[in-house]
Amino acid sequence: MGRRKEPVDLVVAKGKKHLTKKEIQERKETEVKVDLIDIKTPDYLNTSQKEEFNKIATKLKHVKIITELDEETLARYVITNDEYKKIDRRLQRAINSSKFNIDKVTDIQKVHDKLLKQVRALASDLGLTVTSRAKMVIPKGPEEPKKNKFSKFAVKK
Repeated sequence: MGRRKEPVDLVVAKGKKHLTKKEIQERKETEVKVDLIDIKTPDYLNTSQKEEFNKIATKLKHVKIITELDEETLARYVITNDEYKKIDRRLQRAINSSKFNIDKVTDIQKVHDKLLKQVRALASDLGLTVTSRAKMVIPKGPEEPKKNKFSKFAVKK
């Protein structure tokens, strides 16, 4: 299967691979470009989930790492995180109960762990974790050409 192909702007920003201008142009022409930034909150989310969705979507839009194609992933993250919080409260109640039942706690712990793994994976996919953001390099826009120190002496026509 090989390594994932990185966007050419990212390869250039990292500076680890030297590409000719022709190679850069060819790669840019073949890359998928997504300018779909009209993110809509899915109707199937409840009120508190919609608020969380919009809060996170706004932050991700600000750093320009979300498109319409990510709506479902963000919705799944919000739903799974909501379920994780519910099961976490349930686990705490079971642990602190005067009728402590190890089998019940173990069963809840299994669901808790599965949800935690799902939340972490979705958060990583969306760039919501420190390590996933550290792996991201957001390409800078084109730099302004350097001014020629002799241009001030040029004759204007």
